[in-house]
Amino acid sequence: MSAEGDMRIGELARLTGTTVRTIRYYEEIGLLPGADERASGRHRTYGEQDLERLRTILRLKDLLGVSLDELRVLVAAEDARATHRAEFRADGTSTKRRAEILRAALLNVERQRALVRRRQAKLAALDDELAERQALVLTRLDELGSETATPHR
Repeated sequence: MSAEGDMRIGELARLTGTTVRTIRYYEEIGLLPGADERASGRHRTYGEQDLERLRTILRLKDLLGVSLDELRVLVAAEDARATHRAEFRADGTSTKRRAEILRAALLNVERQRALVRRRQAKLAALDDELAERQALVLTRLDELGSETATPHR
């Protein structure tokens, strides 16, 4: 990759540890800019921004195990955050507008945290279930140990 927009889809897949098929699917469902946003008849090319966006998407999906709909919500919140950050930092943005941007950012973060908390609760429930199974297996193993330790007549 030498310049912005110089990377082909195979290289993008390799750099992110995913497949070309996954990238195309993410374009189809709107998580990544699609082929329709690229010049007609040309190979798809990607830049550093596409690479970072795909890394973020894959990280969120991997960490949270979210559905594609939930992933869309998270990515939309990240996009809004980037847009708000640029506007917040721009010269001439009024104090009132900066406060509005911060309130919008707060709502986005709260939505993201709610999703994370829901996932944490599900993981905690699964962990509790597995701990119960583990305790049952250990109990049965102890019972077998005491049965095999005493001679049968």
